[in-house]
Amino acid sequence: MNIEELREYCLQKPGTTEGLPFGDDTLVFKVGEKIFLLTSIRQGDRFNAKCDPELAVELRERYTEVQPGYHMNKKLWNTIHMDGALTTRQLQEMIDHSYEQVFKGLPKKVQEEINVNRNWN
Repeated sequence: MNIEELREYCLQKPGTTEGLPFGDDTLVFKVGEKIFLLTSIRQGDRFNAKCDPELAVELRERYTEVQPGYHMNKKLWNTIHMDGALTTRQLQEMIDHSYEQVFKGLPKKVQEEINVNRNWN
């Protein structure tokens, strides 16, 4: 997976927006105004994704490509390297998990608005 494929995959998720709130290099994806993924545009070979704390540790132990989140809460965020060792499907599953972690933490009203818009598309 490259950065263009990462961007395309993230933007397919309902209610997702992208922006550059931290400067020209850090591409941020949000759902309901909450971040679920960040990546460096210049490097383009890794991303930070939110993760359940227990799963975060498990993934770090299983894959050398998964590290504690760089510049993030290391309990809740992983940095995942897209160097080819993890399959596209594995990367997508980590992105999906991050999105769902953030989505389920949104207020019910925001979740319902996103779900209504999902059904219209």
